[in-house]
Amino acid sequence: MTDVNTLYAAFSARIHAVLAALEAEGRLPAGIARSHVSVEPPRDPAHGDLATNAAMVLAKPAATNPRSLAEQIVEKLAADPAITSAEIAGPGFINLRLANVNWLEELAAIARLGADYGRSTMGQGRRVNVEYVSANPTGPMHMGHCRGAVVGDALAALLEYAGHQVIREYYVNDAGSQVDTLARSAHLRYREALGEEIGEIPAGMYPGEYLVPVGQRLADRFGARYVGQPESEWLALFKAEAVAAMMDQIRADLALLGIRHDVFSSEAELQAAGKPEEAEKWLRAHDLVYDGVLEQPKGKVLDDWEPVALPLFRSTKFGDDQDRPIRKSDGKWTYFGADLAYHMQKAETADELIDIWGADHAGTVKRIKAAVAALSEGQGKPIPFDVKLVQMVQLLRNGEPAKMSKRSGNFVTIADMVEEVGKDVVRFTMLARKPEAQMDFDFAKVVEASKDNPVFYVQYAHARISSILRKAAAEGLAPSDAHLDLLGEDDLALVKLAAQFPREVEAAAKAREPHRIAFYLYDLAAAFHAYWNLGNDDAAKRVMVAHSPELTQARLFLCVQIGQVIRNGLALLGVEAVEEL
Repeated sequence: MTDVNTLYAAFSARIHAVLAALEAEGRLPAGIARSHVSVEPPRDPAHGDLATNAAMVLAKPAATNPRSLAEQIVEKLAADPAITSAEIAGPGFINLRLANVNWLEELAAIARLGADYGRSTMGQGRRVNVEYVSANPTGPMHMGHCRGAVVGDALAALLEYAGHQVIREYYVNDAGSQVDTLARSAHLRYREALGEEIGEIPAGMYPGEYLVPVGQRLADRFGARYVGQPESEWLALFKAEAVAAMMDQIRADLALLGIRHDVFSSEAELQAAGKPEEAEKWLRAHDLVYDGVLEQPKGKVLDDWEPVALPLFRSTKFGDDQDRPIRKSDGKWTYFGADLAYHMQKAETADELIDIWGADHAGTVKRIKAAVAALSEGQGKPIPFDVKLVQMVQLLRNGEPAKMSKRSGNFVTIADMVEEVGKDVVRFTMLARKPEAQMDFDFAKVVEASKDNPVFYVQYAHARISSILRKAAAEGLAPSDAHLDLLGEDDLALVKLAAQFPREVEAAAKAREPHRIAFYLYDLAAAFHAYWNLGNDDAAKRVMVAHSPELTQARLFLCVQIGQVIRNGLALLGVEAVEEL
């Protein structure tokens, strides 16, 4: 649960106390599960401050009518001095209006809890492995990786804040053919560093200039030892050296976004440890892998196609259109086969697995989830496994496609983006839409000082609060909770929205959707700007009210707490709350 001193948790406890009392009186059967009873804001604020579905979800198991049960619940709630009215709406929903003292106490709770306001123990310390980015170690981080990196990092922070133990993991794909290509490309730059004229980079090689310093480092270390030598003499060495150099670059690129990982798992090390063989053995023992022949690709006529017996995972058992090979014809592991073993390894140290993948991997989700479910069950501890798909981002500049980076060869790097618009703009923008929705990132739009730019609008709200406090201090006024009873309806409306933050954290963590926090912050910022603007037309509604220092101090106290909630939310997104713009 959230801290019991926060309002939604406190009134949820009150509702459950009423239900327990009805059970004790014999008016509600004992033992009915109440996990689906909720307390939340009504859809229309005009209907009240809180709404509960208690009668709706409990009526059927209690073998009674929802309105009849609602009447009994309302009868008890009406006697609570913290509730000014309790009304039944529709078929049995209950709307509550709260005494103002509740909102003033919530304001005090924000001040008391500070950075912990909204923190939850909902996760109960469960270990969650969140794997994100996991880009091939063949070049700098680019925009194809950025959105998933930010979503994964924000999700990890959100889950920690909601009471989970989080393992942030990066899977290094260092065992495939792309790494051989990297090594050959590095060898080309190595020869260049030694003075050889290499000409145009051959097709199939990595053309970016980021490999120039790698080649120079190899030349400084080995001299001309591997010039003119067969691949067998240098491929493995150059592969290891190039991967290490690329991972250093990747860590540096991610650090520009404030992203870190706890664990870097190597696919090559996984295979060397025999993990894929262990997975295959278990799957065969449970008739989930068999030796079979793949059908010829549908709709294609291949002259050189021959049927080959391969170890196949029974994907069709789990809704796939065909069974999938876990090894290639040369005996090497397929991506799918290696992924099986990797997830089996992760399951050994976690209670739950979450992968952040690009949307282009959508076709593999069902079979990898099925295989992981089978493997984890075989280990005696089936664990939840979820895959979050992230859509690509289209880069624009004033509505036109953005130019590529010469350094990278054919893409815009994360370093390019952060240098131009800053970490906070990149991070918030990546979380300003649902990850499964397409996104345009326009370098001109994301730095606009307008309401249409979410990161500016939220940052501006915090900066505006800071400005108000500086101005007040210059006039000898300080925030105080001594006269909060002077706050009116407009002031309390802002408190009511701020009070939703703890439940938004829990809802976002439960759904594994950090973008909900960005949405909430935009709404809170919009409400604060509207609140501040009230003083433009009515001097009595300004934060600093002439001839009323007590009301001014109370409103300053309110502003401080709104600023605290904005800071707490931005911290979950990895975005700084600026003092001025």
